[in-house]
Amino acid sequence: QVGLVESGGGTVQAGGSLRLSCAASRLTYALDWFRQAPGKEREWVAQMYMAGGATHYADSVKGRFTITQDNAKKTLYLRMNNLRPEDTAMYYCAAAMEWVPPEPSPAHFIYWGQGTQVTVSS
Repeated sequence: QVGLVESGGGTVQAGGSLRLSCAASRLTYALDWFRQAPGKEREWVAQMYMAGGATHYADSVKGRFTITQDNAKKTLYLRMNNLRPEDTAMYYCAAAMEWVPPEPSPAHFIYWGQGTQVTVSS
């Protein structure tokens, strides 16, 4: 079992920045961020393989979003710069205890956080 707690969401104007956090209750193989806007499917955003630190990003956020981890390798941060209205969504953290591919689907994960809302106004 893995507990995940996200924080850091809020409302910002377009061009602004936010930093989300995902705190895991134990070490994991990978932590990923997904997001889901109303009426849309859950979309993968970014991933870190926690042991080695390798990262992957969706094309829609590449160059604007950066994921990092803390020294204990149990907290993942998502720094979001130059936010756009289309980034508005509920952001979820997901944990994998074994290998998952880059650009995974939600079906690869059974551990999810409760989500944190990000709203970007134009």
